[in-house]
Amino acid sequence: MSIPRDVKEFLDGYPDAPNDLESSENLRFYRNTQRCRPDNRLIQEIHDQWFGDYDKLEYKHGYIQWLFPIQEYGMNYESQPLQVHEIEAMRSDPIILGRIISSYKLMLDFYGMQLVSLESGLISRVVSPGDYRARYRNLVRSSHNNLRISRILKCLSEFGFERLNAGFLLHVLAEQSEFKELESPGIRSSMDRWWANCLRNQEEREWIRGVIRQVRSGSVVFTRAMYEKALEKRSTLGHLQSS
Repeated sequence: MSIPRDVKEFLDGYPDAPNDLESSENLRFYRNTQRCRPDNRLIQEIHDQWFGDYDKLEYKHGYIQWLFPIQEYGMNYESQPLQVHEIEAMRSDPIILGRIISSYKLMLDFYGMQLVSLESGLISRVVSPGDYRARYRNLVRSSHNNLRISRILKCLSEFGFERLNAGFLLHVLAEQSEFKELESPGIRSSMDRWWANCLRNQEEREWIRGVIRQVRSGSVVFTRAMYEKALEKRSTLGHLQSS
């Protein structure tokens, strides 16, 4: 299966992307000093006021490029592609890195999930008062979220959180394989062609793609227990491997 061109550019590190030193809107937004457009919100306002506001997160579309900047244009032309100098400044600021994680948690909750471990990337379904079933149904129904997830995974990689990508991917795979959740053709297609390739760590990318192929062929049922074991072993050994 061929890798889409946008993912290929991501894997190559965007070799042709400009680095405009005059463009710093993403950095200022994550410093909580610039409002995003068109929603006119500071990042802390979004984190504080939009968490759990599922209608707003579903039907507004301009915020995602601000919460998860990458070195590509998105559908919001009032946002700015991420610049290399911004990546360097943002990765050196622990407050900004904490806000990136808060953005990730915001969207995980919207998708019916929660981050269990920042270290390993382990994810679970949301617990009461959330309802993962309703959120899963929305994710299956609203295909534009597939594009959002590709952006989220690329952004996490840019800021040194690529370990979280495997946690997300393998959670979704276990939900599909063991529990028959998130099993729509659209999600499977996005996962197999886009999401599973949004890891610059080639060894990890190939391992995850291999497990996905086994699940799709019906030769393996990838369970929640296997998911947790894989991340536990990675924490110990430094890489993913079969149980």
